[in-house]
Amino acid sequence: MNLNDLPIGAKAKVATLTATNSMRRRLLDIGLINGTVVECLGRSPQGDPSAYFIRGAVIAIRSEDCQDIMIKDMMEAEKIEGRYPIKRTQKC
Repeated sequence: MNLNDLPIGAKAKVATLTATNSMRRRLLDIGLINGTVVECLGRSPQGDPSAYFIRGAVIAIRSEDCQDIMIKDMMEAEKIEGRYPIKRTQKC
């Protein structure tokens, strides 16, 4: 699954980057490393680029560059890392 597949309002964690050379360096420079949480905030009216919340900043990324950013959804990432979401119950 790549970053293009992330629906608006959803969060995921970066799994790997398949970009090479200068594009890989740019993605690393904006903080896209393994485990970084990314949230899709929206897409432009024509669908490209998309806005993402990454490490406290809103960053627009083109669709062709999003294809080089492999992600895993939050539930899957927490299971892989050995953490499961805590189910909270209301106390009466």
